[in-house]
Amino acid sequence: MTETDLDTVMRTTFAARSFTDEPVDDAVIAEIMESARFAASGGNRQGWHVIVVRDPETRRAIIECGNTSIRTYVAQRDAGEAPLNTIHPSSIRAEDTAHDESIDISFWTGLTAAPVLLVVSVDLGVVASVDAKLDRVGVVSGGSIYPLVQNIALGARARGLGTAITTFATGEEAKAQQLVGLPPNMAIAAVMPMGYPPKLLTKLSRKPVEEFVTLERFDGEPLG
Repeated sequence: MTETDLDTVMRTTFAARSFTDEPVDDAVIAEIMESARFAASGGNRQGWHVIVVRDPETRRAIIECGNTSIRTYVAQRDAGEAPLNTIHPSSIRAEDTAHDESIDISFWTGLTAAPVLLVVSVDLGVVASVDAKLDRVGVVSGGSIYPLVQNIALGARARGLGTAITTFATGEEAKAQQLVGLPPNMAIAAVMPMGYPPKLLTKLSRKPVEEFVTLERFDGEPLG
C-alpha cells in the first residue's frame, strides 16, 4: 500500500451502521487480523483477544447488553448534554431512561443485522494502568488495545468492508462476557459489527488540524 493509499483509507474509514446480507468469509477476517496484530501495546504484551461472533442469537444478545446505556446516552444527547460524561453532571437520571422503550435506539439495535460481530477484549492482568490513582476516569490502559481496534477498522475499510467501534455493550459487561465465555479479567474494549455496507462513504466531517493541534502549550499557536 502506498502512502496515498494509506491516507485515503484513514480519511474514509467511517462508522458503518447498515450492512448488506453478503457474508464475510473467515479468510477475509484472517487477512485483516494478520496485519492488525502489529498494533502497538504496552510492553508489547499483546493482551488482546478477538471473538468472531456469527450466531444470530448471540449477536442479538450482545447488542441487547447495551440497550440500557444507549437509552440514557440518547436521552442525554437529545437534551443537549455531553452524554454519559464524567465531568459534566447530567440533569437526566439514568434510572429514569435506562428502560424507557419510547426512546428510539433503532440505530443501535439495527447492528444485529451485521453478519459478524467482533468482540475485542483485553487482559487487565497484563496492561499498565498508570493513571489508576488519578481522580478521573482511567484512559491509559486503552493504549494497549485501541491501536488494534483501529487497525481492524482500517483493514476492513481497505477491503471494502464497513465496521464501527462501539462500547455500549459494556453497560452490562458481565452478561456480555458470559455470552462469549470471557473470564472476568478480559475486559470488553469494543464490539465491532462488520459487513459490506450498501454504500462506502468517502467524505467525512472532522475538525481541521488547527483546531486541535497547538505548538508547545494547550493555548499555543495552532499548527500550520
